[in-house]
Amino acid sequence: MSLPAALRNTLSVPAIGAPMFLVSFPPLVTALCRAGIVGAFPHVNARPSEQLDAWLTGIEADLAAHRRAHPDATVAPHCVNLIVHRTNPRFEPDLEIVVSHEVPLVITCLGHPGKVIAAVHRYGGLVFCDVINAEHARKAAEAGADGLICVGGGAGGHASSQSQFSLVREIREFWDGCLVLGGSISDGWQIRAAEVLGADLAYIGTRFLATAESNAQEAYKRMVVDCSVKDLVYSDRFSGVHANFLLPSIARHGIDVAALPPKRPDMTGLVDTEAKVWRDIWSAGHGIATIHDVPAVAELAARLAAEYRAACAVPPSAAVAV
Repeated sequence: MSLPAALRNTLSVPAIGAPMFLVSFPPLVTALCRAGIVGAFPHVNARPSEQLDAWLTGIEADLAAHRRAHPDATVAPHCVNLIVHRTNPRFEPDLEIVVSHEVPLVITCLGHPGKVIAAVHRYGGLVFCDVINAEHARKAAEAGADGLICVGGGAGGHASSQSQFSLVREIREFWDGCLVLGGSISDGWQIRAAEVLGADLAYIGTRFLATAESNAQEAYKRMVVDCSVKDLVYSDRFSGVHANFLLPSIARHGIDVAALPPKRPDMTGLVDTEAKVWRDIWSAGHGIATIHDVPAVAELAARLAAEYRAACAVPPSAAVAV
């Protein structure tokens, strides 16, 4: 395993709370960090850029106060997710804010991470890159990424069509750096399974969406609890990129998924509706199969840690000669 030094002895369980659009706000981020799990949020959740500066100031103050009050506590670092696509007008100004705060961990997605890596490395921070296939992973590795996040099949939001089992093993063949595995991870047993497959950390989104501190609408949280995998639709007709969406959130706006229009080259006007993707049409991963409640983050983190310890203690199968 190859966990960076900056993350060692800061985690109660080897996991990152994945950044979720309109869901990961400061209360969720700080609750995760205080529980010993990396708390991440997309920079575009803070609107406008001035709010990003305020959010980071508040998160830093909250965690510093917690460390002073609980000097023996395991407190994880916070993280900002930057969308580095050329069409994102906030990329450049928000990168400057991230650098000014010396955010310890930055996750990039939807574009080449080179500029972020150069800027963050100058102050000693880490950059992890979301990847959904081996080609993306090789490019991020060549750019100097400190870690690769395999967003495998079954993940919430923009997910790969490739199985996590296949993707993480394929990337581990050529990458010996820090490796994170995401997709359908909702308990401590799955966190341990990610490690067995060769990952250093698990990437968990949907499970933390259904928590008390999450900014998701209450109806959204309830839908995650009430639905199962059969209620998910994997489609590129809503955001322009393949993602997993909750069918009930689509149907309530009168959209028939069996009659979606063809994908347009400009990726605009994909669905004729006033409903907005992410705000009204909700995403979730296959992890909903075992999500049955909406606990506080501290309670859930303790549960994950107990499950993880139990999984680590399981001996080899009696059917296997060792």
